[in-house]
Amino acid sequence: MAEEKWGSKLGVILAVTGSAVGLGNFLRFPGVACANGGGAFMVPYIIAFVLLGLPIAWVEWAMGRYGGRKGYSSAPGILRSITGRDRTAQIGTLALIIPVVIYMYYVSIESWCLGYAWKYWSGGMREVVAEARLQAAPEAAEAAGIDAAKGYLLHFAGVVPEGAGQESGNFRILREFGKGCLPFLMICFALNFILIYRGINRGIEWFCRWAMPALLVCALVILIRVLTLGTPDPLHPEASIANGLGFMWNPVGHRLVDGTLVEVGFLEALSNPQTWLAAAGQIFFSLSVGFGIIMTYASYTKENDDIALSSLSAASGNGFFEVALGGMIAIPAAFVFLGPESIISAGEKGSSLSLGFLALPGVFEHMPAGHFFGGLFFFLLFIAAITSSLSMLQPAIAFLEEGLGLGRHSAVTLLGFITATGALFVSLISSGLTVLDHMDFWTANFCIFLLATIEVIFFAWVMGLDRGLKELAHGAEIRLPRALPFVLKYVTPAFLLTIFGSWLAKEVFSNGPYIKALRSEPVVQLTVGFIVGLYVFFSILVHIAVQRWKKKEALYSEKGGSA
Repeated sequence: MAEEKWGSKLGVILAVTGSAVGLGNFLRFPGVACANGGGAFMVPYIIAFVLLGLPIAWVEWAMGRYGGRKGYSSAPGILRSITGRDRTAQIGTLALIIPVVIYMYYVSIESWCLGYAWKYWSGGMREVVAEARLQAAPEAAEAAGIDAAKGYLLHFAGVVPEGAGQESGNFRILREFGKGCLPFLMICFALNFILIYRGINRGIEWFCRWAMPALLVCALVILIRVLTLGTPDPLHPEASIANGLGFMWNPVGHRLVDGTLVEVGFLEALSNPQTWLAAAGQIFFSLSVGFGIIMTYASYTKENDDIALSSLSAASGNGFFEVALGGMIAIPAAFVFLGPESIISAGEKGSSLSLGFLALPGVFEHMPAGHFFGGLFFFLLFIAAITSSLSMLQPAIAFLEEGLGLGRHSAVTLLGFITATGALFVSLISSGLTVLDHMDFWTANFCIFLLATIEVIFFAWVMGLDRGLKELAHGAEIRLPRALPFVLKYVTPAFLLTIFGSWLAKEVFSNGPYIKALRSEPVVQLTVGFIVGLYVFFSILVHIAVQRWKKKEALYSEKGGSA
């Protein structure tokens, strides 16, 4: 049996919900929903939740607890314990590097959230805006202040805008980064690794027990403020919170044609394959399925715990945070103060940073008591980010402990060195957000789709539905849907393969922008090379772990025991 265990059923639900609730709920979801037309996006989003998100979450919970009963908490060990074949462990390598690579850039964004909250509450943002307004002409002062707030991230994070002189190069990046973001990055790193060092019960579960209620309170305060804004400008009655909610919920689509907002019929909006692809990608990222995280967390549950209801509760809680809080905070507020054209344009830029970091500061500049609520919003993002980043570290920690026999201190130190190297690589290697963007593309899109597809096929066709569903149903206080076997064996794999194939055709085989950049830009080639190198490194470690497990099993066998 795995040595560590969750302290309570509530603790595991809060921890898994915390793993899922993060920047994807409050930054990524509003941007993706806006980029894909608003209300019409919610239909494929809900379908993707039912046919992809929840079934894959159940798959990971079942496989995780099965492996935990065999004494494994890492994906390589869990998958090997299911088949009894050494080569199966290598599939788990993907489940190690995905959360590790995502953590490398996620922790940087996490530090921006903390730094932004500090700048709002300490008066730093007010000073930036006031200075910009003083230097501008009177008629342009308001716009200058908003632009200063929206663009502050570029200097705070050490990101130099393209074409902004090369005083420069990496020296300027390092200077700006050191002045702005570095102290907050160090705080985030220290907090993450202190908590992960304390373990599952005293670290992750303890933090999530108070962080998740605090997150809920912060979100509700901001939501109430947004919903009570009404129509801030009587001269523009169309810019109301009611219309902003309609943009999010009315089952019609919207798109920009030559900068003009055009309403699209419901069926026409649903006929766009990009909308379905975006919905599936959001569900993956939001629920943390296809990361390997849930598998590791599930391995720490007790034999008779109800993993079916826990999984449903965690997924539903995440959906509430994402749609009822994240979406209804960001989308209506941005609709009122920026207009639908601006928020669709921000979403279409393809980065969750666009709406969250570059557009919403403009909203807070317009909003009464905006600097207080701006600080509260980014502190909310910081708490959400911490609960997620903690979960990204645990799969690798579990593997280093059980696979290589490292103690907690050694495992945390080694992973800390690896992730610190990656985080500095993300922050310092290039101007702009090039490295972050391409790391996100290849891990949070390509690798997650690939791993999720492998997991479902593995569960249905290798582990076998009888064994897998028996594990899921053991101790369950809810009845599993009768259609679940058919969905897992045919519907979910077919849905995944169709979406994954469409995604490959659009982004990879059609020589999309990321492939063009890979072929021509040295920084992008270095980024992909870094990810491949990390995969090879962990693949070697998995091979070493397999040899170590085989020796232990042989020793047990010689002594007449069982592995």
